[in-house]
Amino acid sequence: MRVAYFDCPAGASGDMVLGALVDAGCPVVALEKALRTLEVGGWRLEAREVERGGLRGTRVIVETDPEVRFHHLADLVAPIERSGLPEAVRRRATAILTRLAEAESRVHGVPVEAVHFHEVGAVDTLVDAVGAVAGLGALGIEAVYVSPFPLGGGTVETAHGRLPVPAPATVELLRGFPVYDSGVQAELVTPTGAAILTTLAAPGRLPAMRLEAQGSGAGTRELPIPNLLRVLVGEAHPPLEAGQETLTAVETTIDDMSPQLYEPLMERLFEAGALDVYLTPVVMKRSRPGVVLTAFAPPGRVGVLTDLLFRETTSIGIRWREFGRTRLPRELVRLDTTLGPITFKVSRLRGQPITVTPEFEEVRRIARERGLPVREVLDRARAEGRAQVTP
Repeated sequence: MRVAYFDCPAGASGDMVLGALVDAGCPVVALEKALRTLEVGGWRLEAREVERGGLRGTRVIVETDPEVRFHHLADLVAPIERSGLPEAVRRRATAILTRLAEAESRVHGVPVEAVHFHEVGAVDTLVDAVGAVAGLGALGIEAVYVSPFPLGGGTVETAHGRLPVPAPATVELLRGFPVYDSGVQAELVTPTGAAILTTLAAPGRLPAMRLEAQGSGAGTRELPIPNLLRVLVGEAHPPLEAGQETLTAVETTIDDMSPQLYEPLMERLFEAGALDVYLTPVVMKRSRPGVVLTAFAPPGRVGVLTDLLFRETTSIGIRWREFGRTRLPRELVRLDTTLGPITFKVSRLRGQPITVTPEFEEVRRIARERGLPVREVLDRARAEGRAQVTP
């Protein structure tokens, strides 16, 4: 499994994340291709090699039209929903923007749908969120980790006036993640940078990996330290075909919630970093029917999932436990079939393919376009895919 570790001694912003990914090998054209599917104008990307504190890095400049703005969450999410981006990219990018809106909602005490974006309402916020997810995908990253965040200090000018650093929304976004004072009097972590990394990454130390690439994304200003966000990219070591990983089960039992609320709740849990979510019917005391909701996630997401469950359910108690899991390595490959190009998830054991599974959303789309039964398209795609990847 290919992993990435973001090391942020000088903080993080959206454009620094993009710069780090480009510097690590993600082509700028891959970002532009993904962003063009949004069909939103008023932006242009430029990658430039720069020096910060005597060290080189890549600065990705996002030039935008100030007239193109998104005032509410629904405005930001709409281009993603109608785009041609893969479902996983749409879901993760939407999760970033939703997390940003939720932080603003809690800070200003208004409903999420009523949050009015100011600094983060420009088109570059959309570019940063979608670009970060697309960049990780272009590099084949399956798991992301992040170092502790330096908070910075001083004040910053905003649409709400002069605010302390870190900005209130940034503080809200960093809840559950380790932070520290680096002594630098400047805004080091922006709300967009915090939203991207706290949505996509788990906090922790540098994971064991076979290091393959590194990239440094440059910030705008000169600081007392090199203003660079570094990403380290490599293959998890030992390989997961022989190794194990630790997961956490976050669980609660509910007996007084409308069944209609479970589907949106499960969607929110996946957006917050859950790897799997399921419901188990149970019979409780006094023979009351209930549901045990279980969400699996990396250990670093326990706090985020717990907060979400308290907010979104009627539960007043959440339990969690850690357990080990052996996981086959997998990769996404695009194969040409008689039905057209299809993305397959291929899992291997000791190098040999064990499962070759077509992406179901693509199968369903092809079935609808051709007027064929979904089962028939699924069977044909699976057979053709396995024939191509099996020696």
